[in-house]
Amino acid sequence: MCSGTMGELDTLRRRLAELETEHRDLDDVIARIAETPVYDQLQVQRLKKRKLRLKDEIARIRALLVPDIIA
Repeated sequence: MCSGTMGELDTLRRRLAELETEHRDLDDVIARIAETPVYDQLQVQRLKKRKLRLKDEIARIRALLVPDIIA
């Protein structure tokens, strides 16, 4: 685990859960928009970029919470 205090770890875990929820929600929104016959591609593109930023932030926080295992 990272060298932070328990409070810091709890904060990171809560933030991770929030980001994962938002990431799943964006999946749903993008899917619903894409199902409509005519949709705003620029809006979908922005949502996908937001989703990628969330994915990067999720990976960063997971890396802080779970140390690399050196084989």
